[in-house]
Amino acid sequence: MSQEKLAKEIVELVGGEKNVVSLVHCATRLRFVLKDDAKADKAKLEKTEGIIAVKENGGQFQVVVGNKVPEVYNAIGQISNILDDSSEKEKPKKSAKGMGGIIDVISSIFAPLLGVMAGAGILKGLLLIASNVGWLETTESTYKILFAAADSLFYFLPLLLAVTTARKFQGNMFVAMTIAGALIYPSIVTLKAEGTPTDFFGIPVILMNYSSTVIPIILAVIVMSKLEKFFNKVLHESVKNFVTPLFLLVIMVPLTLLLFGPFGVYVGNAIASGLVAAFGFSPLLAGAVMGASWQLLVIFGIHWGLIPVFINNVAVYGRDGVKPAATASIFAQTGAAFGVMLKTKNKKLKTLAGSSTLTALFGITEPAIYGVTLPLKRPFIAGVIGGAVGGAIIGQAGTQAFASGAPGLLTLPIFYGPGGEGFPGLILGICVSFVVSAALTYIMGFKDPVDEEEQEKSTESTNPSVRTADSVDQEVLSPIEGTIVELTEVPDPAFSSGAMGKGIAIEPAVGRVVAPFDGTITVAFKKKHALAVVSDTGAEILVHVGVDTVKLDGQHFTSHIQEGDRVKAGDLLLEFDIAAIKAAGYHTVTPIIVTNSANYEEVVPLITGQVRVQEPLLTLYGGKGQE
Repeated sequence: MSQEKLAKEIVELVGGEKNVVSLVHCATRLRFVLKDDAKADKAKLEKTEGIIAVKENGGQFQVVVGNKVPEVYNAIGQISNILDDSSEKEKPKKSAKGMGGIIDVISSIFAPLLGVMAGAGILKGLLLIASNVGWLETTESTYKILFAAADSLFYFLPLLLAVTTARKFQGNMFVAMTIAGALIYPSIVTLKAEGTPTDFFGIPVILMNYSSTVIPIILAVIVMSKLEKFFNKVLHESVKNFVTPLFLLVIMVPLTLLLFGPFGVYVGNAIASGLVAAFGFSPLLAGAVMGASWQLLVIFGIHWGLIPVFINNVAVYGRDGVKPAATASIFAQTGAAFGVMLKTKNKKLKTLAGSSTLTALFGITEPAIYGVTLPLKRPFIAGVIGGAVGGAIIGQAGTQAFASGAPGLLTLPIFYGPGGEGFPGLILGICVSFVVSAALTYIMGFKDPVDEEEQEKSTESTNPSVRTADSVDQEVLSPIEGTIVELTEVPDPAFSSGAMGKGIAIEPAVGRVVAPFDGTITVAFKKKHALAVVSDTGAEILVHVGVDTVKLDGQHFTSHIQEGDRVKAGDLLLEFDIAAIKAAGYHTVTPIIVTNSANYEEVVPLITGQVRVQEPLLTLYGGKGQE
């Protein structure tokens, strides 16, 4: 599929151009902020050729497309006005709050810079190697020109962050850049370097070195964007275009130097010092934790919270000892994908695992994780174990990062510092993490799609009664009309982990629940948000409308049943108001769980995409002791 065609399909399936508030991309993902997430067709997106996975994290609707993300992103810009900063766009109906909101802000600010940051980091690492081994002298003009190319991004980082932060908070990016420029203006830098006592109308100013800093300019631009909206509202149309920038500069530059700058530097240094102290206390343990958990953090988007810390460490200390251990996690998942490639007999999976292995070696792990290791479960666990082992080795070796960049083969030079100390430990750690993960994946095994198909065919050929109409213990009809959602995608671990039982989930289109078969109501929850029904053959089904909807205390639900009621397939059991539940801030995705799954050999979903009420949904095979 061409990038233009894929771009058109993505825009259409996220709800159309009018549903998009903003779009940025990182190394492998398109990160949308949508007005209404419910308008996006996640199920169709996941089945679209060229899309690896679809995730909802930190207030963002993320479409994973792999290495071709820049081309798809540009294609979206060509076929729509989504990337036009001047276009009027509404805010989303509901913004992410708490940790999700923080992650959304950080990822939106840093994601656009990852590509150039990686390129500059690689160049900086290569120059470190060249100077350490004597290929280039730091006094040579060639070295100085190349070093300027490598270091300018980091030195002028506040200027770049001013742009991305202003975009995120819909502020004037040119005013934001001017504020950032004032922080690193030569006369301000000179005052700091000379230690000259500085004040602003008699108020003492604590000068800091703001080149390469992160937090001060982000805080300043966030406040600036709020003030800008206020001034634009109260000032007359005829003067606001130049008076608003005047007020912003006069207020924000001194305020940043007096307050936000020192505060941001102190906070950044405190966080960095805390992580450095953890590695100082037990580098082996801290490295193991980082190596084991990094890919888990990536899956949930939490890793964005550590990106500013890595950058701050390099800016303050000239090196970072936290990031190297995360490299073990990258190569561990790479090894796990390689193990799958060696083990599987499924040609399609073997091809996918092989290509994902190659991509992951260069730091792009999403295809390996979402396409191979995570769906198979055991390989992902093997990768976590391998990452812990490799991270412990790297942590104990004291490896340091001397520039920024996504961990991978090409960025290994950023870990080569003066004298190469710790670099051999890095190489050993990533090799061990790769080998351990690959070996564990091969030894532990996984449910190979080929093995299941062959076993199915073999069983059917030797025992004709298997999976015939006579052996079906129970057919479950859909109690709800809507869109099928994989149980693993339900944003509640109690259901997505399978702890409650096997089954499926439905994003409802109509707020009605009907009986999935003839049976008896065993539980009618007082909060009316869920019910349980048992069939005449003993199948126990739980229908739970939405996530955390118990907190609604029965609001927006109407129950038509009581415990002990006999029901026929299709009888109305429950009604609910979809719009009201969503407006209250709750997901309406509805898990349909076979709570006694252990009594069945298999629980088989029968449909994907759209499902109508009373359409066959699940088949339960091999029931135990049911007559």
